[in-house]
Amino acid sequence: MQRIGILFSVVAVFLISSVQAQTRTGNADAPSRFPKVTIANSELRTIKSTSTGRDYDLYIHIPKQYDKDQTAKYPVLYVLDGQWEFGLVEQVVGGLVFDQYMPDVIIVGITYSGENADYDGLRAMDFTPTPIEGLKGSGDGPKFLKFLKTELIPFVEASYRVDPARRVLMGGSLGGLFTLYAMFSDPSLFSAYFAACPAVVLGPFFKQEADYARVHKDLPVKLYVAVGGWDELSGPVQEFVHIVRSRNYGGLQLEARVIEGERHAGIAPEAFNRGLRFLFSEPVAQP
Repeated sequence: MQRIGILFSVVAVFLISSVQAQTRTGNADAPSRFPKVTIANSELRTIKSTSTGRDYDLYIHIPKQYDKDQTAKYPVLYVLDGQWEFGLVEQVVGGLVFDQYMPDVIIVGITYSGENADYDGLRAMDFTPTPIEGLKGSGDGPKFLKFLKTELIPFVEASYRVDPARRVLMGGSLGGLFTLYAMFSDPSLFSAYFAACPAVVLGPFFKQEADYARVHKDLPVKLYVAVGGWDELSGPVQEFVHIVRSRNYGGLQLEARVIEGERHAGIAPEAFNRGLRFLFSEPVAQP
């Protein structure tokens, strides 16, 4: 009898432990019982482009005071690679707004529709100004720029209360390359440009800048460029910055930063913080 009692005790302990473990971790075979985490003050819109033939999801941050003051208009920050960058940008903006380094803005994170979108392949098409050997379908940069100019910006400005004089384009890596391409193609489309680790080694980018310099003395925009000190692009990006500074473009406000100890992706938190502070340049309340 004593052995049977011990056996029942062991079985009871096992069953209790199993129930407790399932309570803590959930049953992998059961449907999820918990809601997904969402980003407050944001919404999802979708737009189909006739310029590129692709569908885009737009992750849109709405300022907290948007519905309280029906007369206020807001700057718009257009962020390429929204699937990766939107969350961090939204958090950085929130901190800078709280600390009064910048005004609250509408953020438009641009990405691709579909649960299994091939982000790498699609961005290689849209963000490259010319075909690049080894990148299938590359060279659709002009089409994507047309999409921004004739479809996306009009859609955003018809849907939200925005300040058309304060548009900012922000991109990293291939997105940074496209950002600079857009700036030299049509500087007035945005008032400011943010290029993080731009892939300036791809395609005849330096030629585009030289062609622009031959016929333009002015570049009336704000430009922020950042690159990691350990990034393989560090040398070419710094060369680009040196060339642009040497042009003495009229109206250009340029700030560049090499973030030491970081490679290609790790620069994002510091670069986003410093870059957005520079591009929006709001007066700072002194402590």
